[in-house]
Amino acid sequence: MERKTRIGILGYGNIGRGVELAVMQNPDMELTAIFTRRDPGSIKNMAEGVRIANVSEIAKYKDDIDVLILCGGSATDLPEQGPRYAGLFNCVDSFDTHAKIPEYFASVDKAAKDAGKTAAISIGWDPGLFSINRLLAEAVLPVGKNYTFWGKGVSQGHSDAIRRVNGVKNAIQYTIPIDDTVNRVRRGETPELSARDMHMRECFVVAREGADKAEIEEAIRTMPNYFADYNTIVHFVSEEELRRDHSRMPHGGFVIRSGKTGFDGNKHVMEFSLKLDSNPEFTGSVMVAYARAVARLNAEGRTGAVTVFDIPLGYLSPRSPEELRSKLL
Repeated sequence: MERKTRIGILGYGNIGRGVELAVMQNPDMELTAIFTRRDPGSIKNMAEGVRIANVSEIAKYKDDIDVLILCGGSATDLPEQGPRYAGLFNCVDSFDTHAKIPEYFASVDKAAKDAGKTAAISIGWDPGLFSINRLLAEAVLPVGKNYTFWGKGVSQGHSDAIRRVNGVKNAIQYTIPIDDTVNRVRRGETPELSARDMHMRECFVVAREGADKAEIEEAIRTMPNYFADYNTIVHFVSEEELRRDHSRMPHGGFVIRSGKTGFDGNKHVMEFSLKLDSNPEFTGSVMVAYARAVARLNAEGRTGAVTVFDIPLGYLSPRSPEELRSKLL
């Protein structure tokens, strides 16, 4: 029997807990350690026999972990953690700042190559699974156009942006695709669309006592890069209502390619969609599948940074190539 792939988790927030649950569902993997910036004694994890350590001790586990899964945020955590830990471990992360992926890839690639490690970056559902489907659809239908719709679901980044508004105590924001636009694309149309044409934003806000709700709403609606370019609805709710009705983290979306083939311009529509009860649990599941691939690639001598475009899909599965051909092909 092959040895199980030993997984480490860096960061035990929503994504870290999702990764832990995913490892528990994969018999060929085991969770070895969780690393945190908090007091290790404050962590109440779910899997048994897992060592919990402060991140300052992570280098001591260099020989005990096959793949380290980085569960920090893309704004400040991963730009520093990615290159640092790719110099110690094979890694998987979910860096999702699309515009900065090329420079992030370069920094992780150098660190991983210098250390003889393999690091899969930007692993999740977007970037990640949606990226694969955008590439596949574009390759199959070169004459056409890709459209990506997100939601309906909770945007953690936009929710955090609302919480920074003066007078806001707590908030959740949902990104919602515009149904009429989605239906146009599904019919095979290829319209030019603005951000406002594709999505709306719905906000549920708990205001601090005595705060001016009109000022809060205006600050949200006019916030550049987040809400100014969208039709935005703001609801003020009690803290109890927010906790009762908006504590889950659903998400999802669609990648749609509308294209044409032949001289007659026959229309074709390719679509990949997700509907998720728990965004972090699903993201964790994707990262764990790619951890399996990273361990295999490194064992074969592949080093440096890789993305979903570089990894054969068969490497994600615990099944052998023979079994994949007989069961899934």
